[in-house]
Formats: sequence, structure tokens, C-alpha cells
Amino acid sequence: MRSLLEPTRRSKDLPARQLANRDLAQVLRVLDADPIASCMIAARLQEFGLDARCGHGELWSRGGPSVSLCFSGANLVPLLGDHDALRAFADRAIRWPRMCSSVVGRRELALPLWEMLSDHWGPEREVREQQPLLALAQPPLSTPDLAVRRVRPDELDRYLVAAIAMFIEEVGVDPRASDGGRGYRRRIQSLIESGRAWGRFEDGEVIFKAEVGSLSRRTGQIQGVWVHPEYRGKGHGTAGTASVAGAVVASGRTASLYVNDYNEIARRAYSRVGFRQIATFATILVD
Repeated sequence: MRSLLEPTRRSKDLPARQLANRDLAQVLRVLDADPIASCMIAARLQEFGLDARCGHGELWSRGGPSVSLCFSGANLVPLLGDHDALRAFADRAIRWPRMCSSVVGRRELALPLWEMLSDHWGPEREVREQQPLLALAQPPLSTPDLAVRRVRPDELDRYLVAAIAMFIEEVGVDPRASDGGRGYRRRIQSLIESGRAWGRFEDGEVIFKAEVGSLSRRTGQIQGVWVHPEYRGKGHGTAGTASVAGAVVASGRTASLYVNDYNEIARRAYSRVGFRQIATFATILVD
């Protein structure tokens, strides 16, 4: 059996190419066929298009958008393609210095792509092989927390404390490590200013937080769900997530998120809200 790392004649003959704005309409039609799994990229393309000069990453294809797609930016996200397409994406990725911090996407695409990249980009810091991708298209089953609301711009500093704590707990690194936190602060500030950061405050302190990290025309992907350690086990995660998911659904979109399979507490909470699994993601974290 040929190794996944062994290039094929076909992949050499037809390399991956960078798509441009002339391809945008076709790309969006393809992503619209898988609107929940492609939400992160669809939202970005709907806002910024495919102009690489915007600095928001590149979209690659081998054989055309209807055949294969892979986004390269802060994350490397395979969206569509067979083995030869993944091989072409890997070949293109390793020709340049690595800019991404993870490979993430549908498990059946992300894991084989990482196998092709691992000799060049490894060793990985962590492989999360099973991340259920969940969706909710109807109002939540559980009662929302009426105290959970959109975060105001003047609350950035207090919210940022919780966001950093969540990031360290979830990802295992401090988002302030590389630039003193300026980039992460800008990201959180942008989410707050766009009305996509939600929290519950008690005595000025965030006890629940979550963001709608990606918002496409059809899907809102929730991220960064976190409960202050002193308030855990009291239902804040379930009720808070119901509030955020309910707002996404009320906007006419499907609410979505993905979760580590071993996080049983979170999975039970999301199940009570009404989320159901539609696919499986995988994430490979690299240093």
C-alpha cells in the first residue's frame, strides 16, 4: 500500500493554485452545500472576498472549487477534496514558512492532511481527533439566562480577563505570549464592537462568556464558552449557551459549535440546550 506521504504522478501534474475574486461566486456556492462545517471560511469570504491583499489568508484549489478547497491563514482548513487534492495542499503548504497555528476541519480531511505535513511541521503539540460538530436550528430546549447579554465596549478590560483565562484553559498557551496580547485584545475588541461577545457579570466580574466567532449568512459558530471556576456546576453554562444560541437562531441562522469529545460536562450542557451532532471535526495544534 502506498504511504500517504508518497506523492503521486497525478498530484505532481496538477498542483494546488490560489483562487481569486473571479472564483468567489463559485466558491460560495460550494461552501453553501456544507454551511455548518464551512462557516468559519464562508463568513470570512462573504466579508472580505478572495483578495489576498486584504491579508486574511488564501484559498487553494486543485481542479476547481467544486472539486477541492483548502483555506490557508491563521489556521489551515481543508474543506473539500480527495487524497490527491490533500497531497497537493500539503505540497503547497510546505513550500513556505508555516504561518498557521493549527490544522482544523472535518476529521476525514484534517487528519490525513496532517499526516502529510507532520514530517515538515511536526511534532504536533496536541491532536484532538474527535470533536463533535453540533448544530441547533430551532429555539433552545433549555431556559436561557436572561442576565446574559451582549458585552459593551466599555467592558472590554473586564471581559478580556475572562477571555484570556478561557484561552489558556482551552488551548494550553497564553494568547499574550507573542506580542504582549495586542493581537488577541484587538480580536476580542472587534467581537465586542460587532455585538458578538456575550457575558454575564456579577459585581463587575464575568462569570459566563461566549462569542459568536464566525457569522456567515446561514450559520453562527459559537466559541469560547467559559464559566468562572467558582460558579461551575450551577447551570450557568447551559443557560448561558442557550441565550447565545437562541440569539443566533432568532437571526435566521443555525447555531453551531464544536467540542472536544472528552469534555463530557460541556457535551451534556449542549445536549440539554438542544444541539445535535452533524459531523466530526479534528484539530491539530502546532507550536
